Amino acid sequence: MQQPRGLDTLTGLETYGPFHAALEGLVQKGGGEAADYEFSVALADIDSFAKLNAEYGRDVCDALLEGLAEHLSKAAECRGTVYRYGGDAFAVLLPHTEKEEAFLLMEAMRRTYSGKVHVDAGAGRKAVSVAISAGLSAFPEDGGRAQELIRKMNEALYRAKIGGGGRVCLAREEKMVTKTSHYAQGQLHGLSRLAKREGVGEAVLLREALDDLLRKYNR
Repeated sequence: MQQPRGLDTLTGLETYGPFHAALEGLVQKGGGEAADYEFSVALADIDSFAKLNAEYGRDVCDALLEGLAEHLSKAAECRGTVYRYGGDAFAVLLPHTEKEEAFLLMEAMRRTYSGKVHVDAGAGRKAVSVAISAGLSAFPEDGGRAQELIRKMNEALYRAKIGGGGRVCLAREEKMVTKTSHYAQGQLHGLSRLAKREGVGEAVLLREALDDLLRKYNR
């Protein structure tokens, strides 16, 4: 049976496209950073997934992903929606949920799918040691654009990883690093026009483009 378009074939969850559309919808509903509407968005994945894949194989790791997708969906059932973001990462969109409340929810999700996880795969049942990390951002505190919220939840997940994994981190003010780059004149003119049309800074658009590039090649 063919899987409906927009659904992940392994987990049955909606994928990045529907997630981004839903996130944009919530941002528009909020009406900008001055609105009092709040929601949170989180990104969770399995720590050292590539290592687990090399050790246990694809069947076991697919079973882990299916289990995590089911676990997150049940935990978020009354609060929000879970999406297959890409690779072993899952996005959790939580309308009407402020940052601290979302943190407690994600921490509970993380804690209850950590430790020895038993999966049925291949020839039998296996016990696998699993740790989950997550990063979280909130509207409007962490930004008024979908890509800004995505960037900050990714940065929060990165901090959770470099901090040892097995934890949930909140978005925080980003430290910008200056890079020397060279662009064609036509690219710069196009960037300037796009920034004026969208009413945002050129640096914001460049960061959004880099986020999309990293997501594309880190699946």
